[in-house]
Amino acid sequence: MAAPETFSLLTLALLFATGLWAGAQNALAGGGSFITLPALIAAGLDPKLANITSTMALFPGQITTGLASRSLVAGAERLSFRTLAIISFIGGIAGAFLLLVTPSRTFAAMVPWLVLAATALFAWSSFGPKPKAGSEPPPAWVSAIIQTIIATYGGFFGGGAGIMTIAALTLARMPVRNAGGTKNVLVGLANLSAAVVFAFSGAVAWVAALAIGVGAMIGGYAGARALKLLPEMVLKVGVVLIGAGLTIGLFLRG
Repeated sequence: MAAPETFSLLTLALLFATGLWAGAQNALAGGGSFITLPALIAAGLDPKLANITSTMALFPGQITTGLASRSLVAGAERLSFRTLAIISFIGGIAGAFLLLVTPSRTFAAMVPWLVLAATALFAWSSFGPKPKAGSEPPPAWVSAIIQTIIATYGGFFGGGAGIMTIAALTLARMPVRNAGGTKNVLVGLANLSAAVVFAFSGAVAWVAALAIGVGAMIGGYAGARALKLLPEMVLKVGVVLIGAGLTIGLFLRG
């Protein structure tokens, strides 16, 4: 997994712009790594190195986004935010180690289906029939298992983890605006723990990661601010459209 020794100034500028876009998209709905991963491969990195570098590049922006979104953070109806945060941090570590020892090709083939399922789940929870008064959200253990799977997936591959997290949180009856803010923090924690593992793996293209990371921090902060101002219906429709676009793009690319 060797990285190019140098990048041209034009390539670095394009990677910075990619980071701006990915940071804003991560803040609003998720899926930023599907922007950075193709950009890093186009810059000359092999897919696995590009995937690891993408995680390293995006986590500073997700930390910035999480801080900007902290006023929206909430727990699920039957699961506290602290528990969700611990699950996300540990899951990110597990996923990172899994990536380091497993070729990503097999798992990457599953990604379009995972994003499709997450988008469909979010659309159903947002626009489908509303639960009857007095109906119960999923049990705490179900929400915990779902978040464990998402966090592990986030550390291993990451693409679409934000959309999956929003889907899971809204399924647990969290308002979409709070789910968007909470998603930013949970995905940021999973990526932070994965990034710590990757930082000591020797498999990071640091110059490319820095260019994207600076852009992602700026874009993530701007996206988090927009999250507080956009009408709830705009957020719901935006998440579904982004998820549908990602799904179509992934199937076409595959």
